[in-house]
Parts: sequence; structure tokens; C-alpha cells
Amino acid sequence: MGTPDRLAATPSQQTSETRLEPLSGRHVVVTRPAEQAAHLAAAVGQAGGVAVLFPVLAIHDIDDPRPILELAARLDEFDLVVFVSPNAVTKALALMARQRPWPAGLRVAAMGQTSERELARCGISEVIAPRLRFDSEALLELPEMRDMAGKRVLVLRGDSGRDLLGDTLTERGATVEYATCYRRGKPDADSAPLLQLWALHQLDAIVITSSEGLRNLVEMLGVAGRELLNDTPLFAPHARIVAEARTLGLSRVVPTAPGDEGLMAGLIAYFSGLQGAPGEHPEAASREASEGTSAHHGT
Repeated sequence: MGTPDRLAATPSQQTSETRLEPLSGRHVVVTRPAEQAAHLAAAVGQAGGVAVLFPVLAIHDIDDPRPILELAARLDEFDLVVFVSPNAVTKALALMARQRPWPAGLRVAAMGQTSERELARCGISEVIAPRLRFDSEALLELPEMRDMAGKRVLVLRGDSGRDLLGDTLTERGATVEYATCYRRGKPDADSAPLLQLWALHQLDAIVITSSEGLRNLVEMLGVAGRELLNDTPLFAPHARIVAEARTLGLSRVVPTAPGDEGLMAGLIAYFSGLQGAPGEHPEAASREASEGTSAHHGT
């Protein structure tokens, strides 16, 4: 008798391996900007998956840094500085550091865990931030953001975005200034590697974290990739992204809880569902995992 190339795992071993590596062998496309993809890509790898990096947003420096440098000189005038994204943290603080250290005691707010991590990396650890949802609405619900009469607020953001935060703070009595510290664009990337993975039946999931990025993805894939995209589960941590996907005609959309942790929980629940009870659809498992959180999404 010949020796088998690999030993068959017992049911208990299979269960253990599935538990340890719930994304074993799954190719997951991570579409975050290149500068913010590492944390989620590492989490996919730790769960046994293969992270395929395909940024759908490019982050560019602003053409003229002088307005940010001038703001750095005036930071002591403000009561609160709000960073709307990790890119705002990275780009603004890199420019402001040329001018001066960050003022001790200046209050800082951010909308998500990725921004908090970036602020901590830059030496700013006391941050006003929501814990359950990562968006303007959630930030505005915090007690620290309610009594704003007479406060001066600086909002650091990209070259476009909603004005809800500033408008609401103004209604609450604050004086708000906006500053653009980076530009967003569509990357000039080759979609051939994704098309090849699809052709080999090795592209299992796509994670999308912004509506703008989703529109870019559809354009970048072109006609050849559009049908393939529609046949691939698309994991979205926000109700507005889910709505945008459905507007674009995409049907296999899996809502998740917010942030990288929510995305990972959604991915694991979905693909664990493939190993679950016979006839159980994995998307049902994912909906169960995010029940009670997806209804609260909003950026």
C-alpha cells in the first residue's frame, strides 16, 4: 500500500483548525488606501486568509501646504480639533510638526478606531471618539460635543466630504473652521490580478469601506469585472455603503458592524456559515453576527 500524500484530519481536528483559522485559504480583497490597509490585511492573515491589496482610493498631498502651516501657528486659538479620518491625522500632523509641537491640553476628537490608532502613534492619546459607530452622527451624540457655545473648532479633512459635523456644531454655538489637508483620487491600478483570481475561482470576498471607493472599484474593474463583482460577497461596514452598492445594482452585499473588528467578525461569520449546518446560508450567519449593530451604521 502506498503512503498517502497527506493524512486526513479527524472531525475534531477539522473543527479546531476551522476555529483557529476561520478564513483558511480565502482570498479577501482589501480596498482601503494603501496607507491604511496594513491592520486589516494582518487580521485577515491571522485568521488564515490571504489579503489581496487593491486600493480604490489614492491619497495625495495638498498642492499648497501654507494654509495648514498657518493654522499650526494658530492652534492655541482653538478649543477642539476634529480629525475626520486617519489620512487627516497623518497628513495634517506631518505638516504641522514642521511649525511646532502639538499644544498640550488642546482637545482632540476623531470618528473611528483607525484614526485613534494613528493619533496614538503620533503621541496623542486622549481622544474624544465614539465607541459603537464611527461617523459624524455618533461623534455628535457624545456629551463632550453638546455644549459648544462660544467654542472654536477646527475640522481637518480631505478635499470633499459632508458638512453635517460643522453645520451641527455651528447650530450648537461653535465657530467652525474647515481645513483641507489631503486630496482623494482614483488610483491608476491594473485590475488584471483580480480578474485572474476570479478566473481561477480564488477570489472569495471584497471589503469596501467608503461609497466613493466603491464607485471607483466599479469603474476600475470595467465591464469585464462588473458581473464578477456582482457574484462576489461585498462586505460593507456602513449603511450608506450598503445603499450605494444596491444603487449600483450589486446584490451580494453583506452588512457588518463598524471598523476593522466589525469587518473581521462579518467575514468570519459568513465563511463559518459555509462550514455550518447543511442548508444554512452563510449570509444568514453574517446577519446574525451583526444583528443589533448594522441598524446603527452611518458615517
